[in-house]
Amino acid sequence: MSRPVIVALDLDNEEQLNKILSKLGEPKDVFIKVGMELFYNEGPKVVKELADKGYQIFLDLKMQDIPNTVYNGAKALARLGITFTTIHALGGSQMIKAAKDGLIAGTPVGKTVPKLLAVTELTSISDEILAHEQNCSLSMKEQVLSLAKTAKKAGADGVICSPLEVKELHEKIGDDFLYVTPGIRPDGNAKDDQRRVATPAKAKEWGSSAIVVGRPITLASDPAAAYQAIKKEFN
Repeated sequence: MSRPVIVALDLDNEEQLNKILSKLGEPKDVFIKVGMELFYNEGPKVVKELADKGYQIFLDLKMQDIPNTVYNGAKALARLGITFTTIHALGGSQMIKAAKDGLIAGTPVGKTVPKLLAVTELTSISDEILAHEQNCSLSMKEQVLSLAKTAKKAGADGVICSPLEVKELHEKIGDDFLYVTPGIRPDGNAKDDQRRVATPAKAKEWGSSAIVVGRPITLASDPAAAYQAIKKEFN
């Protein structure tokens, strides 16, 4: 089974969404990430419609709140037919467990419970920001490892991390956990606002379970060809 390449659709309206989806291929062959921009502008209805069409969906809202609020939010999201969703690992073990419990409680009978992925440190966070703005005394790798351990113990199915941390996470956390990595840039592409990046080939070598790629696909002159090329390189 091939490992997913998830297309990050960081768009703010349904018209833009349909335009790019029409260029990517059949819904059953496309795994997409819906983030805050689209969700906040169009609401849960568009997510449910995409799932009903056959798209696999990574709903990336990065929940972080008190456990009861996160539980109820996750319970609502589980009804949409999504495959993955996210929380911030910095919210702590009780919040992570509440999110997982909410997903289980909200999933309709006979449907698969969405995978819960805990965001460790965003790929836009540098070592300098970690040390001087978050005031974290750990190195980036130590911080990501600590958050991943907390997430797994609390019942998360995997983490969001940069590809640079995946190899060590496999060694320290195990292979029975998902390591989903944004910050993927094929050779020749700009880093944009990402700090900790790697090519699809490197992500494969280091053991990413799935990769998330946005602008190198969505801004390509031929998005479908760019998507297939990245799938081939990653698998």
